[in-house]
Amino acid sequence: MSAVDEGTGSGLRTAGSHDRSPNRTPSPTGTSGTDLLSRRLVQVVLGAILPLCLLGAWQILSGTGAFSFVQLPPPAAVATAGADLIARGELWTHIGISVQRVLLGFIAGGALGIVLGSAVGLSRFAHAVSAPLIGAFRAVPSLAWVPLLLLWIGIGEDSKVTLIAIGAFFPVYTTVASSLRHVDVQLVEAARTFGYSGLRLLLTVQLPAVVPSVFSGLRLALAQAWLFLVAAELLASSMGLGYLLTDSQNNGRTDRLLLAIILLAVLGKVTDALLGLVETRALKRWTA
Repeated sequence: MSAVDEGTGSGLRTAGSHDRSPNRTPSPTGTSGTDLLSRRLVQVVLGAILPLCLLGAWQILSGTGAFSFVQLPPPAAVATAGADLIARGELWTHIGISVQRVLLGFIAGGALGIVLGSAVGLSRFAHAVSAPLIGAFRAVPSLAWVPLLLLWIGIGEDSKVTLIAIGAFFPVYTTVASSLRHVDVQLVEAARTFGYSGLRLLLTVQLPAVVPSVFSGLRLALAQAWLFLVAAELLASSMGLGYLLTDSQNNGRTDRLLLAIILLAVLGKVTDALLGLVETRALKRWTA
């Protein structure tokens, strides 16, 4: 480990030593409320409360006739629709192609966001030249890109992945550019005295210093990728959860429509949790 890394690590450990002396009052049982909430089982139980309440309310509203079957089919009907699609071998195809599109678009958009965000965050000239234009493009709604991508790229997979990449790009670009402009100047100068410069300085000192912000941007980008998926699968798709959503709407299959919404929510949460595990490892690696 270099002298810069040692100095950075010691500073972080010093700061962390103050954080590890919290002023908490133990509960009468000897376990504080914070410790209890940190237990995995407790988190799972608490996290399941609202979904179960929502499921119960859904069953009550559909069972009492407050909504017609077309408006709100009961949970059992949605489960039956899912089982029917599985029996036909269609559901896993829809899920697989949507996950593939999201991951490809997320990786492409996230990588481009890190590169351009780093350039704009570290260079006043790059910020002055490109920030206004990129900020203007950021305000363009996702559906506005659809006809242009159809004209430029066509109706194949490339146009769908490109649209998702556009959605994933902006959160990463914004957080990286903003956080790099606020990196501790003394830390950078100390690194320069030990011979760090250019790309080595960026990868060794500056990006590690903003790891939490980078992952915040990546998690926002992943959520945006799932949001842009539905718009992407309007581009003459014949498979995918976005296609299942719109096809179900056109055919009056509210049970399948609700199934697609639930699957999008579940897959979004699962992929976010997986990215959270990567974030935890990265934080341990760069802030330990």
